[in-house]
Amino acid sequence: MNRAWTLASSVAGAVVVALDGTVLTVAQPTLQRDLHASFAQVQWTSTGYLVAVASLLVFAGRLGDLYGHRRLFAVGMLGFGAASAGIALAPGVGWVIGLRVVQGVFGALLQPATLGMLRAAYPPEGLRRPIAVRTAAIGVAAAAGPVVGGALTTALGWRAVFLLNVVPGLAFGALALASREEARTGRKPTRAAVALDVPGALLLAVALACLVHTLVTPLGVTGAAGAAVAVVAGCLFVRHERRSPSPLLPPDVIGSPAVGAALALLVTASAALNGGLFACVYVLQDDLGLTPLRTALLSLPLAVLLIAAAPASAVLSRRAGARRTVATATAVLAGGLLILAHASGTAVLGFGFALVGAGFGSVMVVATHVVVRRAPVRAAGVAGGLQQTAMNVGPVLGVASATVLMDVGGARSPLVVLAVAAAAAVLLCGALPGRTRTAPGGVPTGRAEAPSAGGSDTEHIRHGAERSPFPPSLRDDEV
Repeated sequence: MNRAWTLASSVAGAVVVALDGTVLTVAQPTLQRDLHASFAQVQWTSTGYLVAVASLLVFAGRLGDLYGHRRLFAVGMLGFGAASAGIALAPGVGWVIGLRVVQGVFGALLQPATLGMLRAAYPPEGLRRPIAVRTAAIGVAAAAGPVVGGALTTALGWRAVFLLNVVPGLAFGALALASREEARTGRKPTRAAVALDVPGALLLAVALACLVHTLVTPLGVTGAAGAAVAVVAGCLFVRHERRSPSPLLPPDVIGSPAVGAALALLVTASAALNGGLFACVYVLQDDLGLTPLRTALLSLPLAVLLIAAAPASAVLSRRAGARRTVATATAVLAGGLLILAHASGTAVLGFGFALVGAGFGSVMVVATHVVVRRAPVRAAGVAGGLQQTAMNVGPVLGVASATVLMDVGGARSPLVVLAVAAAAAVLLCGALPGRTRTAPGGVPTGRAEAPSAGGSDTEHIRHGAERSPFPPSLRDDEV
């Protein structure tokens, strides 16, 4: 698989999804007025998408492992672009909600494929740079989204924001579909490998859908029922996976302490970032009396440092190891939230936003690398689906927590609580891989410093769990 094309496709898919969420937030008030919709209906234009995408990410990743990430990426991009065009032409809010659910289904197909294609195209030791490029592109999209969405909505109306996705979605989808180039990992799967755990996929989809719905729904009977169903479905899923001969989540992916810790850190960091930003809007506008424009300008250091941290963290993790890099980045994220919780001056607030962006950007790059790198190629889609699930559940959890905390203790209280949660998550970093020791001549020895459960890939590779089309590398055991 051509690496340049693969990286461009991965970045395009990630940017399309990132832009879609940010531009819609700005356009929702105009959409509500034009379609004479209720506030609850407008909320469902986001909720319907979130429920659909979160419930299907892991299953979509498994489909990519079995039938090819390029194919799933092509179908996802084409469907996402077509659904976006349909939303732009929708005659009523009911159509918008329905098509947003459809868009979420196709979004779930393409998101794990963007990481699965990278894992298949690059050797394990070469994944840091493309993941950093992908993360930086997401940061650019997140920063540009509100500005682009605001400009398009003001000049052309809310329908224009959905047209942004049509051309890149159809173009990259068509190119992927037309490509005849096979992935380097292309060995015909055995019958055992082709088995698809449909019951497990359904149970996980129900559990995740109910979890997300509960988090975005106000407390009440509906929320309690959703939580109960999520718990029951989750327990049944775990029981089913333990007994299934071909589980949806392969043991060599979820059995790694490093992967579990990395996923937990991604959930915590994304919850802290999004919950913190949600609270900051009210702090800056209600408590400090800033305008929406000045609020956006004051938070720009967050986006700038997030983009800058992506390539820097790739270098740091190679030299210092994932454990030290993520622990430091998580502490920086917690420190930035604490500063925002107590600051009132412009310079101090800007510094706090910069720390949050630098910390989150580094955690996202290095933790994602751990998840994708430690998964065998045959399960790269599942690993990508788990990473994307963490990055979708985390923001919903963070905003839901911030909403509850603001009702109890004011707009600044979520910042303190989320900072404490991020600081506590530093303890999880002990399960991440450390720095690979090198011999005097600079040759890696294959042993990580202070080895822990999941601190090195040496045993993993020795027993043949990692089968790659690439020739053995001196750094294949370096994380």
